[in-house]
Amino acid sequence: MRQVVLTAPRTLEFREVPAPGAERLGPHQVLLRIRRIGICGSEIHSYHGTHPATFYPVVQGHEYSAVVVACGADVRACKPGDAVTARPQLVCGECNPCKRGQYNVCEHLRVQAFQADGVAQDYFVMDEDRIVVLPEGMNADFGAMVEPAAVGAHASRRTDLRGKNVVVSGAGTIGNLVAQFCLARGARDVLITDVSDFRLAKARECGIPHTLNVRDKSLKDGAKEIFGDEGFQVGFEVAGVESSIRSLMEAIEKGGDIVVVAVFEKDPALSMFYLGEHELRLIGTMMYRHEDYLDAIDFVHRGSVHLEPLISKHFAFEDYNAAYQFIDTDRETSMKVIVDLD
Repeated sequence: MRQVVLTAPRTLEFREVPAPGAERLGPHQVLLRIRRIGICGSEIHSYHGTHPATFYPVVQGHEYSAVVVACGADVRACKPGDAVTARPQLVCGECNPCKRGQYNVCEHLRVQAFQADGVAQDYFVMDEDRIVVLPEGMNADFGAMVEPAAVGAHASRRTDLRGKNVVVSGAGTIGNLVAQFCLARGARDVLITDVSDFRLAKARECGIPHTLNVRDKSLKDGAKEIFGDEGFQVGFEVAGVESSIRSLMEAIEKGGDIVVVAVFEKDPALSMFYLGEHELRLIGTMMYRHEDYLDAIDFVHRGSVHLEPLISKHFAFEDYNAAYQFIDTDRETSMKVIVDLD
């Protein structure tokens, strides 16, 4: 079967390797035929050699949709022929976070495509407990986007949104999805900001009501125009730049919550004055848990979260390297790039 391995920064190696056989499945394992793979921002960092926790060589791919080929003797979560996706988290189950149900921050967490091999190959064996069955008829592209949608589902759980005004800083794929989940979970109003008119136009296409290009107007002034004296009580930092989180801390209502979603390449210098004197809460968020996958599928299936506008381009499996190069050269007009194995 085909397989693609990131052997070093900017170096993808295509290999032919033996396909896993159904006869070797453990009792709770599932054999998958991979159909679609989405490329995420973290994998771009790995490709450039700037991701701090990528182990080379590593098989790519952790956002994907697949079809079940065969199941181990005791599998109950799915059956052959089911369309599925699965969480890429490998956890120990023994550390304190795992024992209290926060396995997404397992002390020994490994993520496929970064610290463990991912699914960029024709067939892949997955443990049953990470499998999620997709609704009948769901677009295979959407199945591959459940993973980033689950990031939005989890981040939007990290604080109470009901009846509150929200600002999402950063309108890339994850920021867009966070904003959509905020609306779906009952936020009163949502403003999303960015420096790209293209990404802001995509946000409006997805139903996000207010957009602001912070190159043209400051967040403080833009939020005042949108929310008036109500202000905003929750912020999500999804841009990963110092100016973004500092602007949120300056403009948010005193006593507000700021959820930090982005991965920063360089630690920002924060204003301890705003943090302390305004009694703000900075809240972290890490990936997702199983219930977030279920929420993501449900919200997408019901049409509460829109994915179609976020799909920028498809590439054949043999053109995996070209997909990365496209993202590099078309960064300003690229959202979600999908590799098609069918």
